Amino acid sequence: MVGTARIKGLYRYPVKGLSPEPMTEAALTPGETIAWDRAFAIENGSTDFDASAPKHFPKIKFLMLMKNERLARLHSRFDERTTTLTLSEDGREVAQGNLMTAEGRAAIEGFMANYMKAELRGAPRIVHAPGFSISDVAARVVSIINLASVRELEKLLGRPVDPLRFRGNIYVEGLTPWEDHDWAGKEIRLGAVRAKGFMPIKRCAATNVDPVTATRDMEIPVTLQRYLGHMNLGLYAEVLDTGTIRPGNTVALV
Repeated sequence: MVGTARIKGLYRYPVKGLSPEPMTEAALTPGETIAWDRAFAIENGSTDFDASAPKHFPKIKFLMLMKNERLARLHSRFDERTTTLTLSEDGREVAQGNLMTAEGRAAIEGFMANYMKAELRGAPRIVHAPGFSISDVAARVVSIINLASVRELEKLLGRPVDPLRFRGNIYVEGLTPWEDHDWAGKEIRLGAVRAKGFMPIKRCAATNVDPVTATRDMEIPVTLQRYLGHMNLGLYAEVLDTGTIRPGNTVALV
């Protein structure tokens, strides 16, 4: 740590694979993700996600950036009060629907059936199970991105890297590069909330996609492996306390 580390930004991703939503604060609960983070996903051709008995599936089951970079052209906005998702492309609204109603889901699915037609293995289906996060890992965690590590990666690549490529929940400034990787198994304080490092985040080809232009223009996992001998950037953490975190809160080992 080079000084006082602080939360720089907070984000959630209500629909797996779609755009991030910045947050001014996030209420944390022990053993849970940020509310509505990865609460929905879009099945790509298969229909075996059971909302009454949800379980973890590999991300390849769903539409996601690792294979479907065209998703990054869409801007999504989720209103948790009405559970309504609005999709826009190039500043123009293209679809809207209440994801908790059959009619609303059908509206979004119909748009996706046409928009993602060339990449679908069957009819797209929006899935959701209350309290279940359709994460890349079979654990209820939050993801922490060390911005110093992102800057170190920029040096390796020789070009700027948008931190939102890493689709994290909590972006932290003030650490040394890769410092957070040593926090697995250790208690962390995020503002007044305790968490426990779960494991470093192994990066996939989704990070190669520019979140603004939707172009696949980098080789981030390959670069990490070539220069550092691993493909990790960021840390998963388990929440231990109830509390609210905000940008500006300090971050430190307990």
